Amino acid sequence: MTLPNYSKEQLIDALVAEYEWLCHDDFDPDVDPTPEEYRENMTKLSMDELIEETSTDQIYSLNEFMRAWGNK
Repeated sequence: MTLPNYSKEQLIDALVAEYEWLCHDDFDPDVDPTPEEYRENMTKLSMDELIEETSTDQIYSLNEFMRAWGNK
């Protein structure tokens, strides 16, 4: 896999922004990690694992994901 032009921190920030949005109205503290816990879990992943976590593919690209969540 070719590494993207994004740093690990940028990917984590975007994933956390998406996670916060997804959990905004549907957060269950008995099941869902807090955004801080989610961020901590993401720091343990490799670049390939982080990219996989974005659920991007040929239809929804990593660049589109980063445009949507990278500047939140």
